[in-house]
Amino acid sequence: MQVIFFLICSIILPFFAQAESIINGDARFELYESQISNKRVAVFANNSSQVNGQNIVDFLSKKQINIVKVFTPEHGFNVEADAGFAVTNQNSTNTKFKIVSLYGKKDKPTKNDLADVDVIIFDIQDVGVRYYTYISSLQKIMEAASEYNKQLIILDRANPNGFYIDGPILEPKYKSFVGMQAIPIVYGMTIGEYARMLVGEEWLDLSPKNKSHQLKLTIIPVANYTHASKYQLTDKPSPNLPNMTAIYLYPSLGWFEGTQLSIGRGTSTPFQVIGHPDYKTDFSFTPHPMSGATNPPLNGKLCYGWDLQMPADEVLEQTDGKINLKYLLRAYKEFPDKAHFFTNFFDKLAGNDSLKQQIIAGKTESEIRSSWQPGLKKFAVIRNKYLLYPENDE
Repeated sequence: MQVIFFLICSIILPFFAQAESIINGDARFELYESQISNKRVAVFANNSSQVNGQNIVDFLSKKQINIVKVFTPEHGFNVEADAGFAVTNQNSTNTKFKIVSLYGKKDKPTKNDLADVDVIIFDIQDVGVRYYTYISSLQKIMEAASEYNKQLIILDRANPNGFYIDGPILEPKYKSFVGMQAIPIVYGMTIGEYARMLVGEEWLDLSPKNKSHQLKLTIIPVANYTHASKYQLTDKPSPNLPNMTAIYLYPSLGWFEGTQLSIGRGTSTPFQVIGHPDYKTDFSFTPHPMSGATNPPLNGKLCYGWDLQMPADEVLEQTDGKINLKYLLRAYKEFPDKAHFFTNFFDKLAGNDSLKQQIIAGKTESEIRSSWQPGLKKFAVIRNKYLLYPENDE
């Protein structure tokens, strides 16, 4: 596959000027206006795609850009659908374009979807965690853009978990939509950087006849961002990551979705609590149906466990740029029915079956971490080839 790759830079706003505010790619309209003017544009977005307080779709419409279609990821355009639930297509009530879901019955734009499209814009707020499915949608869109010869413009965004890498590398046997490539749980890259890796490592799944096609890829970079930045989100990227505390805890708690426990879906504090009816602790909560969690795990059951609510800065102090394995190890140790602690989904989230076996065998956090290091060192070398932003502020 040939790649026509453009990285549009600004001399006025260099990447390393940390004294200035971070400016995401979508807000740098002057860098991509000429590529979408008088074109039929499809946008991959949801409500997290905010530009100066307005959605990217509204922003571009007010700029007289001809948006013909909006593609949406898991949770839908309004970021309200449950995790893992199919999202149906919708017709926009206040605009002329159709909203097409790329999660559920189909995860990739079809030839028909792109027949009336010249350019695809990808603008969505990711959180830099492998089992967060937005990067899987990115891969599918890149494959479709190559197959149907469409220009793809990625409006890059700062990664709130972009300052470290950690966790086990996904093994090919465990590929799924919650993990499609051999990367760690936390991979320390922006969407734009990860797209470059997908191309450079030839990870895109293209049929033989499409390998000769050109992928016309443009990345509009973030200004004033480095991988030392602690970027704070002001809008939730999905229904159950409502604040920075949850976003920082997510890498450490995401794999609890492959256990019998609740991590707070159906409460006001998702990904900030851990619980199950069989624990013997003072803290308790009860999941109930709500927007983004219409049938949460352990619905209506009084759960006992641990309250992890704290200021986001305290999460950073506790984790120190690492996944916190103590939560998982303690939860397993104190669970009375250990034979049924894990579900089949756990190995897909972990990207292997060795983590589960290590926990069952009573391995320590240090021993488990040591097993990750060879893979992390190899990944760091690969990752470095595709970075667009400095590792630190200097």
